[in-house]
Amino acid sequence: MVEQRGRILRVVADAPASRRGRWHLKRFGTIDSTNRWLLDEARAGAADGLVVVADEQTAGRGRRGRTWTAPPGSSLLVSVLIRPRLDIGHAHLLTMAAGLALRAAVEHAAGVNAGLKWPNDLVVNDRKLAGLLAETEISANGELSAVVIGVGCNVEWHDFPSELAEGATACNLEAGRSIERADVLDAFLDDLALRLDDLAAVPDSYRNALATLGRRVRVDLGTRVLEGTATDIDESGQLIVTTDGTTEVVAVGDVVHLRDA
Repeated sequence: MVEQRGRILRVVADAPASRRGRWHLKRFGTIDSTNRWLLDEARAGAADGLVVVADEQTAGRGRRGRTWTAPPGSSLLVSVLIRPRLDIGHAHLLTMAAGLALRAAVEHAAGVNAGLKWPNDLVVNDRKLAGLLAETEISANGELSAVVIGVGCNVEWHDFPSELAEGATACNLEAGRSIERADVLDAFLDDLALRLDDLAAVPDSYRNALATLGRRVRVDLGTRVLEGTATDIDESGQLIVTTDGTTEVVAVGDVVHLRDA
């Protein structure tokens, strides 16, 4: 056991870097939040490429203040630190790249063909397989200093709690066999390194993998609900929804894929 900034963490060990050489891994058995830990490290000056992996999170974070919970060892729980040379307006490219990398990793390790659900989920037949959460650090002069991208991917589940059973799935359930988290992790990091080297190709790849496009959707905007057809994404990664011949650009919202009547 070690204590860090007042939090108790159970450390497993440092791990070797990915075979692409960009990443340095640190593993925990139990941690409150991989994103929280890595954001603290980023603020303390940690270098690009630091990755933290955990068997269990006690306060995992999701979008819009939600929590992410999973039994120990059931999910890939990983966060990566990127210090990009990007304008703030292009930070969305990093989350897109991570989503594409996770999609490719799941296909490589488990043979599962998943789709991306806007803005940052991985789904199989509209059942959630994984979610991503990006958090940024902005420097005093307003520049993008660091981006931490967290991933929670269901890898080896056997029983989902009742509140998740209808809308969730896991790699082993889709593949019909046991899947190793390490295989998904290795493939994810290797693919992500490639995509970060070619961010210009990310928008088209993301658009082609986006299961949301062409679907009737309901978007919870917080203050109101929008229903229509998701027709495209713009250059900023925002979703374009068409309703009764008019279009609306959605920057932030919770999307539900609707079935055709």
